[in-house]
This record gives sequence, C-alpha cells and structure tokens, in this order.
Amino acid sequence: MSLRKAVLKSFDPGDYTATIQLSGSQKVYLEGIAVARNLPAAEMAVGRKLAVIFFDEHNAREAVVVAIYT
Repeated sequence: MSLRKAVLKSFDPGDYTATIQLSGSQKVYLEGIAVARNLPAAEMAVGRKLAVIFFDEHNAREAVVVAIYT
C-alpha cells in the first residue's frame, strides 16, 4: 500500500470517479479512480491537489482518492 500525490483532471459525480495525474508524471493520466464518498462533489474542481491511496501499486483500479488539499 502506498500514498501518492496527484492532480485532479476530471470528476464524474454520477459514478464518483476521477481522472487524475500523479505528481511527477507529465503524460500519464489514470481514469476511473474511485473517490471517497465523504469528499463533497463541490470540492472536486479541476486542478485541485489530491491524496490517493494505492492498495496494489500494479493495479490502478485498487486506488481511491481520500483527500483534497491546497
């Protein structure tokens, strides 16, 4: 398990998933990343900094956005 920093690129409030760009990665976006339901949809603005937990570093589907910060 690891905790990584990322930037929000888009948010789907219907599925509560996000497209993110990991810090230090200029070209790779991860799509369909689960967002913790305790995070308000109104706070999911493009460009916001995120904290993401990866339960399995080799499977992005096992990741979840757990915090938004500035």
